[in-house]
Amino acid sequence: MGTVTALVASGHPLQRAGAWAVAVIAERDGPGRVSAADLDAMASVLVADVLAAATAPKDSGGRYDWWKVLFALYPNSKATHSKRPSDPNVLRPDIERLFAPDAPQSGPVRPCTFCGAGTAVVWAKSNLPLYDTSKALNTLPPGVPGWPVCRGCRIAMWALPYGAWVTAGSATVLSCQEEGAEREFARRNVRRARRVMQAGFTGMPAGARPELVVLAALRDATDGLCATTLWSFKNDNQEPWLRVTRTRRAVPAFLATVDGNAPLRCGWHLLRRALARPDAGKSGASEAARLLFEAEDGRSRPLLGQLHRLLADPDGAWSVDDREALVRLAFTYAEEVFGMETDLEPVATLIADWIAQDGSRGRLAEYRRAALNDYQLGALMVKAYTRLQLDGNKTPLAGPELWKPLIGRQPRAWEQRMLLFALVSVMLQRRGVAISGKEPDPQQEREIEELAEQPAFGVDAEDEYDAYEMERA
Repeated sequence: MGTVTALVASGHPLQRAGAWAVAVIAERDGPGRVSAADLDAMASVLVADVLAAATAPKDSGGRYDWWKVLFALYPNSKATHSKRPSDPNVLRPDIERLFAPDAPQSGPVRPCTFCGAGTAVVWAKSNLPLYDTSKALNTLPPGVPGWPVCRGCRIAMWALPYGAWVTAGSATVLSCQEEGAEREFARRNVRRARRVMQAGFTGMPAGARPELVVLAALRDATDGLCATTLWSFKNDNQEPWLRVTRTRRAVPAFLATVDGNAPLRCGWHLLRRALARPDAGKSGASEAARLLFEAEDGRSRPLLGQLHRLLADPDGAWSVDDREALVRLAFTYAEEVFGMETDLEPVATLIADWIAQDGSRGRLAEYRRAALNDYQLGALMVKAYTRLQLDGNKTPLAGPELWKPLIGRQPRAWEQRMLLFALVSVMLQRRGVAISGKEPDPQQEREIEELAEQPAFGVDAEDEYDAYEMERA
């Protein structure tokens, strides 16, 4: 007979995140190495932490903040119910029962909902996160008391907040093709969960986000190609929600390319600085990391779109070197992540010659307005081509055959139009054409030069927290 595995990381993202948390806390290489004794130890950890949170007074800081985490995930459980006892000794039997081994002959054995192992225990909405809204009366067939959940998966589903990026009202878990990234994500979050229990959310650095932790985990992906999915959700009795964001498989290769190239590192640090909003509690590193994730509902800011906004901003004070670094970052992302191979220099030269010919900012403003619209851009290029021909331009001009990928309804035409604007802006600034009304800050230039010597993704969530602790000290 084969050995029965105490814990399996299934394909369900919430169970899988909890399974990795158990493995990290048990100091095992993976969920499959977790033993029955490890599950006993994890059950003891869960019982102690849950009781401490469930009976904590509201002014207790970290312990009560951890109760908020539990309430956001298990709002109908014994640990979070409004009528729960305040005495931990009274509440303890109910919490211990959640994670106890199956009692002999306790009922019919069914396959576990998550991993398929045989179990006689069934759980309903009160103990499982991410259920339907209150408008759905029941998701189970008539007469079925709950979902079969084996002991390993019961423990994993309550170890979920340790392996997830949690706030007082939501949680985010990671699914990844690279197990090493899942392990690293869980490791960092387990460490952060302990800090939340000690210091509460007010003792954590503002602005840090799960995307930043994912980039740090993906940075060392072994095969260079690794798709990731973030599942962010809230589960309460009012209106639960789920938001899914993904990175493309080539993002780890892009991260490695940026980290290994000084101009690209400079471009990434410039992007981070431009996105930082200290007054709003937004970390530039976290906001930049979010740009590498695409929302399933299409409501996310793409990296190329953000770079275009920075380069097209008439108030953007970029030096030639800084603008070139941002443009190189945009082209590298298009090449590495989208697999785009573009030769936009002839068309960019056409537009730059036409704008520079006038000597005023009127033509540049006209191009700004038309840059992303296929019809308006086509009309502008006809105007530029005709004007330069009539004025006896000596150099060969990019003709309509080169415009087609930019103005036709073709895949990636929108991205190509943004890259075209980026290239035109660099050409104009090299020629001395005023792109904005502001001059670069020399002090900022020096700081960015120093930052470019550091890894682009070196400031991760742990480093950020440690720096915060040092500032407080």
